[in-house]
Amino acid sequence: MANTKNSAPKAKTNKVTANKKTKQKKEDAFLIVGMGASAGGLEAFKEFFSELPDAPGMAFVIVQHLDPTHKSLMVDLLKKYTKMQVSEVKDHNQVVKDHVYIIPPNKDMAILNGILHLMEPTLARGFRKPIDFFLRSLANDQGARAVGIILSGTGTEGTLGLKDVKGHGGLTIVQDPKTAQYDGMPRSVITAGAQDFILPVKEIPKLLVKYSKNRNLKPIVKPIEVVRTKDLLEKVYILLRNETGCNFSDYKDSTVIRRVEKRMAINQIIKLENYIKYLQNNSEEVIKLFNELLIGVTSFFRDKEPFEFLRQKVIPKIIEKKSDNDTIRIWIPGCSTGEEAYTIAILFDEIVSKQNKNIKVQIFASDIDEKAINIARLGVYPDTIITDVTTDRLNNYFYVEGSSYRIKKEIRDQIIFAEHNLIKDPPFSKLDMISCRNLLIYLNIEAQKKVFSIFHYALLDKGILFLGSSESLGEYGDIFEVVDRKSKIFKRKNVHADKMPRLGYQFNEPLRDIKTPPVPILKRVQQDNLATITQRLLLAHYAPACAIIDSKDDAVYFSGNTGKYLQPSPGEARLNLIDMAREGLKAELRAIISKTRKSQSLEVHSHIKVKTNGSFQNVKLSVRPLNKSLNDVGYLMITFEDLDTTIEKKSKPKIGEPENISEINALEQELATTKEYLRSTIEQLEISNEELKSSNEELQSSNEELQSTNEELETSKEELQSVNEEIITVNTELQGKIDELALAYDDMNNLLASTDIGTIFLDEKLNIMRFTPSMARIINLIPTDLGRPVAHLSFNLKYDSLVSDIKNVLNKLTAFTTSVKSNDGLWYQMKIMPYITSQNVIKGVVITFVDITKEKSLVEELNKIKENYEHLLESTKTVVYTQDENLVYTGIINMYPDVKFRNIEGKTDKDFFTPKEAEKLNKIKNEVLKTGKSMRQTVAMTLGGDIKFHDLTVRPLYDKNKLKGIACTSTDITELSEIQQELSKYKE
Repeated sequence: MANTKNSAPKAKTNKVTANKKTKQKKEDAFLIVGMGASAGGLEAFKEFFSELPDAPGMAFVIVQHLDPTHKSLMVDLLKKYTKMQVSEVKDHNQVVKDHVYIIPPNKDMAILNGILHLMEPTLARGFRKPIDFFLRSLANDQGARAVGIILSGTGTEGTLGLKDVKGHGGLTIVQDPKTAQYDGMPRSVITAGAQDFILPVKEIPKLLVKYSKNRNLKPIVKPIEVVRTKDLLEKVYILLRNETGCNFSDYKDSTVIRRVEKRMAINQIIKLENYIKYLQNNSEEVIKLFNELLIGVTSFFRDKEPFEFLRQKVIPKIIEKKSDNDTIRIWIPGCSTGEEAYTIAILFDEIVSKQNKNIKVQIFASDIDEKAINIARLGVYPDTIITDVTTDRLNNYFYVEGSSYRIKKEIRDQIIFAEHNLIKDPPFSKLDMISCRNLLIYLNIEAQKKVFSIFHYALLDKGILFLGSSESLGEYGDIFEVVDRKSKIFKRKNVHADKMPRLGYQFNEPLRDIKTPPVPILKRVQQDNLATITQRLLLAHYAPACAIIDSKDDAVYFSGNTGKYLQPSPGEARLNLIDMAREGLKAELRAIISKTRKSQSLEVHSHIKVKTNGSFQNVKLSVRPLNKSLNDVGYLMITFEDLDTTIEKKSKPKIGEPENISEINALEQELATTKEYLRSTIEQLEISNEELKSSNEELQSSNEELQSTNEELETSKEELQSVNEEIITVNTELQGKIDELALAYDDMNNLLASTDIGTIFLDEKLNIMRFTPSMARIINLIPTDLGRPVAHLSFNLKYDSLVSDIKNVLNKLTAFTTSVKSNDGLWYQMKIMPYITSQNVIKGVVITFVDITKEKSLVEELNKIKENYEHLLESTKTVVYTQDENLVYTGIINMYPDVKFRNIEGKTDKDFFTPKEAEKLNKIKNEVLKTGKSMRQTVAMTLGGDIKFHDLTVRPLYDKNKLKGIACTSTDITELSEIQQELSKYKE
């Protein structure tokens, strides 16, 4: 019992402590805004911070293209436009709110746990991408608390960074290209669809403030509780399904609600119930939420170590199992904008090209995001992919198009991109590999089970499953074998079918029970006329079997019993007539179709032996073009006619005839047909080859020259573009500094002209550089004296050592101050100081003369008053002193006689009097400090060994209505007290 009682309070205390910590984290949460710009960015930053409140409650990190050899002036230029602290980032800077951080030149910057880290750049000057580098780290570190903003600039940098910020639930904003001085970077982001808002710079601060107030920022380490909102989320799922056809109920609730909260913050809606109403009345918002839920975080060679393991250990083994003319089938569900699909295609191409096998690679890349699929199909990506793709791979697998890279055709042709719902639509099958990385983490447990069942069904035995770094097999570990646990690569096991759930029902939409009234057969017969019925009967019973094909040899119409001559080919359903032809007919059919297309007239082949139901049938084959009838070149009509009775497959041979003579005849006939088809094909190929051969030779040599020239030009262009952006940035900063210097120069000239302070500037040789007009009264100066030595001029001063004092200041580099008198009776305070440049170099001296004539006369008057006052106090034996609120002496006039200390400042009454006397004095003085009212009292004090009586008056001292101490006057009344005592004796 004792242990139970002791443990309960302890648990309660821990819970309270945990709650306090959580509360503290929530209060400390704030947005970190990463801002990227290059050319024209300075003006955009000035406009942005001019519109921003003084304390917005968020931090700002600015990344700009800077000249690595030039000191940045950004800090000084931006300080004028914001009251927040602006500083250049130093390594291990902790990010705090209401602070602006600026990247230093020649550095890459990243953030981890809210701390900024600086690193030396690894890429050459023209290929650095500092904006993308920082924004990607910001997205990974801050998640939903990250904000990415791209302003004016050339090129495509910032696009990949904003895609990562948006994919991690952060807010992305891009400057309206119409308002940008250079619109390259904003337009690149918009083309990629990586932005939440497109706004002029002056409107971005207002949006940020509203978003920050409405966004409920929570600690990243703990997911939001969604149990209370389960019912409301289901309503959101229904609205999404009705508008888009996609069911997001398979997503994790925590994933969905983070995206919903972001949209609520953007639309300034606090309650989820109100947001549901907003969705009901605004279909555009439903589409925006749908796009928000389509998490498209991807890049080339994302997580390099798993891909390197795939290249070295997995892909070679897949290729080894294949023979010539085999096809490797790969499926990449959730491919987003296609980077992962192209990555795997490149890896396979690198390995296949080193083999001697003729192997085809076919990749199926699917996603439910139509916009992402369209981007993937184009295969065009910004030049910032150089941070993810090596130079060799860029040269081998990409073409340069302006400031973008396009995937080469041979790689693009290997991939089929398609809109596909992984859970709803039927899967691809007979696959050698599935790569599904970082998709399952967004699905709930039930959906994950279903997906693993689909993957097991779709893969061939020993097929490879490639998952993301944060994903695992869960309870399906027994149907996949681990290849490399660190890289998340697994191999399919061939388990018994009973251990796997059935998949057929998963892809069938529920059928509606549609009731249709029965239609009487007699009515339909009556509606057809007798001629039509007769025509149908004759065609069915007496006309030969017939098929019509198009220009691709695909059947578009059948008539009669074609089953004797044609049968569907196994595998995927196809209508190609040649593939459907039965044994003995295929070669003849191919040859006669080719001949008919060439001659455009009727072609007939007879006595073709076709195998039907285990026996051979003699068939007459006729093919005629239908272009005149259908006004469409390419259609052919093929008729099949039986010539005589069937010949049994196992009939006895005639006397004297070899047993296999029928087989030989059939083979000879098929060989002759094949030769005829090959001959016509060869004739067509020879004609085409002759035409292409000469052109190909010319183009090949030209292409090689152009390719090498283009590579050199593109490399130079990228370097020049980067240098140009840096020059524009430096030029903008310098222009801003020049404007400030011009303003400061005007201010200084006006100040020197209007001030009464005489100032003269001398160089290191004591020649006059500049002076103020008031100096003419002190030294006889005229404008033409500029450049003359100061020693050559006459001084209106009763002071002979001016030149020597100036030289001493130059030698000792210390300021010199003294008072001097002019010949006309005026006093000046003269100060000689070294003239120090911004580079900390001594370039002369500055001499100032301040008229202190009035001050001198006032000082003399004050000194006389002070002397008279001190004489008065001395004659009245009065001591005046002050003490602060701690009763420490701060000043005294007319010191107590016989006191051992001459300087009492910093001391207290305990240092002068007995403890009892000091306590009594402190009591009186503390009462004045407490009440703020003056007190007067006679006190006895021991001074010089004698007890003396003093009339003590204590008054409070105020400074701006605040009590700061006391002022005391203490008059010696010892003699008066003695006289009063003697008088009292007489009275008695």
